[in-house]
Amino acid sequence: MSAPRKYPNELRERAQRLVAEAVTEDSSLSLNAAVKRIGPRVGVNPDTLRGWCKQAQIDAGARPGTTSSDARRIKDLEAEVRELKRANEILLAASSFFARELDPRLPW
Repeated sequence: MSAPRKYPNELRERAQRLVAEAVTEDSSLSLNAAVKRIGPRVGVNPDTLRGWCKQAQIDAGARPGTTSSDARRIKDLEAEVRELKRANEILLAASSFFARELDPRLPW
């Protein structure tokens, strides 16, 4: 289970929208400057807001990187691989145990 989010989704979306509007209205304003201006106004750490904005740009395809859905899918697949490796180890140990038990060459 993931940790609870510090900021509600509504605040997150509103802050991202304000940054996007500020950047489009003032073409000389960089993402960093917009984040530093808007972050304190909405009560969000500027570094957090910058990360949200960058991830939103990646998800929209405007910036290269791993999208949120791809990252979630990769995480799920890695968990599945770990579970399958664990199951393989258990099956290998069990098969070697039973092979020793059924070996007719072993003297009892």
